[in-house]
Amino acid sequence: MAPRNGSLVTEFTLKGLTDQPALQLPLFFLFLLMYVVTVLGNLSLVTLIGLHSHLHTPMYFFIFNLSFIDLCYSSVFTPKMLVNFVSEKNIISYTGCMVQLYFFLFFVISECYVLTSMAYDRYVAICNPLLYTVVMSPKVCFSLMLGSYLMAFSGAMAHTGCMLRLTFCDANTINHYLCDILPVMQLSCTSTYVNELVVFIVVGINIIVPSLTILLSYGFILSSIFQINSTEGRSKAFSTCSSHIIAVSLFFGSGAIMYLKPSSATTMDLGKISSVFYTNVIPMMNPLIYSLRNKDVKTALRKTFLRVKC
Repeated sequence: MAPRNGSLVTEFTLKGLTDQPALQLPLFFLFLLMYVVTVLGNLSLVTLIGLHSHLHTPMYFFIFNLSFIDLCYSSVFTPKMLVNFVSEKNIISYTGCMVQLYFFLFFVISECYVLTSMAYDRYVAICNPLLYTVVMSPKVCFSLMLGSYLMAFSGAMAHTGCMLRLTFCDANTINHYLCDILPVMQLSCTSTYVNELVVFIVVGINIIVPSLTILLSYGFILSSIFQINSTEGRSKAFSTCSSHIIAVSLFFGSGAIMYLKPSSATTMDLGKISSVFYTNVIPMMNPLIYSLRNKDVKTALRKTFLRVKC
């Protein structure tokens, strides 16, 4: 993958999260800690779900994929981000930038649809419990995940393909800590009309469709919860739903701020801050929100520790 003919730029400079020298080292340790927690949390879930047969259910199948995606997705840009905090020149090659852009988009779009599949799974479990095993069969679960990855593949290919058609002349400083669509697109010395149209359409689909599906699912879930006679049962269900909704709101909300507004400098700075939520905070929170408070996961963790001791 090389620059197009006429493109003078062979490498980019990443501006990073901040240009204040005094903040570089504290931010390095902060994001290093977040990355370690993200890797350990998601890797632990992937391992536990793979090892314990009682976790081989539709819900944990989606959690397994979510953890795998978060693990890969945070590893696409965080190591480079950490290096940039402690290095003088934050350089990334044209090829490296395009590769990072593709995999970043692939995993972030995958996460959109896995979160949607999880909401649908909860809807079936709460609203149609007697039909759960039939509706959420292994074939359906596999089809949902395959669809998620196909949507991610097509979306990432569309964005990256459009980016490869652009020419970059003199400007090569990306106002971000990773190669994201809008910051890179701003550097082009040729028309970006097609790219902006693709961003609006593809990102719109990948935010609006999952968001509406999740909202509809939780609308039916809340309706079913209100019919529960037990106060304790309602409270537990509300607690579970609120955690999921908060995580989904942060993920889709921060994505919307980044992609669905005009690409001005002020908006880009705001988007750069908001992107910290869906690139660093959400992958770290997901293991806690979806699994580590779960009794089945705690049981699996105890069994694993006992095996290790023996």
